[in-house]
Amino acid sequence: MNTQKKTAKTSCTSCSSNINLTDNDSKNKTLKTKLIIAAIFSLPLLYVAMAPMISFPFPGFLSPMQHPLIYSFLQIILTIPVIIAGFHFYTFGFKSFFLLKPNMDSLIAIGTTSALLFSLYNVYAVIRGNHMAVESLYFETAAVIITLILLGKTLEASSKGSTKEAIKKLMGLTPKTAIIVENGKGRQILIQNVKPGNILFIKPGMQIPVDGTITEGHSTVNESMLTGESVPVDKKRGDSVFAGTINYNGRFFFKAEKTGKDTALSKIIKLVEDAQNTKAPIARLADIVSGYFVPIVCVIAILCGILWFSITSSGNVELPSGKSPLEFSLSIFISILVIACPCALGLATPTAVLVATGKGAENGILVKSGLALEVAEKIQTIVFDKTGTITEGNTEVIDVIVGNSAWGIGVWDNKPDVYKQFLQFAASAEQASEHPLGKAIVRETEKRGFSIPKASDFIAIPGCGVKATVNGSSVLTGNKKLMTANKIELGKLEGVFNRFSQEGKIPVFVAIHGKIAGIITIADSIKINTKMAVEKLRKYKIDIFMITGDNKQTAAAIAQEAGIDNVISDVLPQDKTDIIRKLQASGRKIAMVGDGINDAPALAQADVGIAIGSGTDVALETADIVLMRNDPLDVPAVINLSKRTISAIKQNLFFAFGYNILGIPIAAGALYLFGGPLLNPMFAAAAMSLSSISVLANSLRLKHFKK
Repeated sequence: MNTQKKTAKTSCTSCSSNINLTDNDSKNKTLKTKLIIAAIFSLPLLYVAMAPMISFPFPGFLSPMQHPLIYSFLQIILTIPVIIAGFHFYTFGFKSFFLLKPNMDSLIAIGTTSALLFSLYNVYAVIRGNHMAVESLYFETAAVIITLILLGKTLEASSKGSTKEAIKKLMGLTPKTAIIVENGKGRQILIQNVKPGNILFIKPGMQIPVDGTITEGHSTVNESMLTGESVPVDKKRGDSVFAGTINYNGRFFFKAEKTGKDTALSKIIKLVEDAQNTKAPIARLADIVSGYFVPIVCVIAILCGILWFSITSSGNVELPSGKSPLEFSLSIFISILVIACPCALGLATPTAVLVATGKGAENGILVKSGLALEVAEKIQTIVFDKTGTITEGNTEVIDVIVGNSAWGIGVWDNKPDVYKQFLQFAASAEQASEHPLGKAIVRETEKRGFSIPKASDFIAIPGCGVKATVNGSSVLTGNKKLMTANKIELGKLEGVFNRFSQEGKIPVFVAIHGKIAGIITIADSIKINTKMAVEKLRKYKIDIFMITGDNKQTAAAIAQEAGIDNVISDVLPQDKTDIIRKLQASGRKIAMVGDGINDAPALAQADVGIAIGSGTDVALETADIVLMRNDPLDVPAVINLSKRTISAIKQNLFFAFGYNILGIPIAAGALYLFGGPLLNPMFAAAAMSLSSISVLANSLRLKHFKK
């Protein structure tokens, strides 16, 4: 699914189809200007047209009966600016109509043009001496319809703008300048002049201008704008820093690596904009329905107009006072076209997707397309990678077990600091090792504040462990295979080893002077919210799998702690894609949750790929949804957001079609046949706008989404 690239620009299926979200600020201003112009001229036009009919105070020199020509030409003058303001409805509407692809603009164009032409015909009749024709002018109808539609368009554009507030804030986060260090001296340069490879200096309180890696110094950095996590992150040499984040109390130098559009912040902004510009299948379905709906409405309007003209001309139905058969049937024709205009249908999906993706971004959930948002609602099975997704991804020491009876003579003193001595020997042997388990032992020893003696004669034994000399003593640290190869008797610790293995921990034996000294267990602990996330996903009746390269025992222990029943262990990274394919073969919708690096092929194969973590380049490119916070609870939050969005879209579609289904018979004069009122085209326009406002209001409810 996610291999299909979406273009950044799409057409919106509301009344006008050319609002581009990436530059909607200028177009919002243009729309507001058009609305103001239309309102300024349509309101006095409405007053001029309606006041004489309802005995409202009206200047005598404009009386339609006494000065019909002045009255008529004043309406034309007031109508022209409104038509100019809404001229794009005519250009797009008639173009689509003549291409045999009528849309909502076509309904507006045909309806208002009919009112304008009929009114101009009656002005001509007034000029010819038929002063009674002044009562059959519908300029105000066309003007008010255009004004109401522009109002709906402006509300729509405003809703789009409001959903992008978080993104605009992000865009304004990067500073304008940076301090570059050259020849040992710092100078300030414009941000656009920073190049990859430049060394930059950051003072306390400064915003980081570009992405890079710290080369000297340390500090704490507020990365909440990227991850949503409010707790500052400690940064030291070798750590990555990102554009827009805020340095707190330290000073450091860092090497610029990604600038401009290549920074993580720029990519996030681009992802959200692309998501808001793509159409989900349910939106394309609305387009298809509109493609049939519009021509059907045109046919209904024409047939009803002809039918009413025939009925009223024969005298079988009494006409409203002062109306001719042509005027009456034209009013029916215009009302049907206007009230049936399914602007709300065009707004139903885009507005909900806009609000949802904007709200998701505020919560650290980056949805890359409307398609991903829709498919996520249908997910039946979620496959979690273990390391870095369910677990922290960092090995740490869990248990330190010292076997007193096995100590070598002269090596240990039976004193309270025995654990300190034991860890010092183990860490010293592992200090030169590059293995994650060895590094975990060193970190634990340093964390406890213990010094680490320097070892000699270090030898790494692949697949087994290490051997070294510490303070004159031979030390072995490694697995059971290493102990067996060196004829080290495990004694009672073998039972301890088996128990720890069943718990999913990795036991590391430590032998000194050829005697077993103890066991250090190491594990990748599960994230604090993993179990809660699994429980929430179960409430959605989603099957949950864990996939890992660990052995069966370790995998089973981690899965049990996380509350996951389905475990697939001993899996190589390249085999994960095949497992996703097999699960998809059962006909179920599959989501893959991984770290976005080793899991990239599986993320691409899944119906929805979800990358959890800080968002690497591979994650941003491959996954459909990127979770900026390293929190498993964001996975059920994605499902919740998707379900609420699709629910809102379905409600929007109901509102859109409901207004049309109820409105068309009324506009066609069904009530008038039974003594009821005839729907005025202006009220038809108001009803049409009300449907759009209902859809917008319903979509904006998503702004209250909370994880």
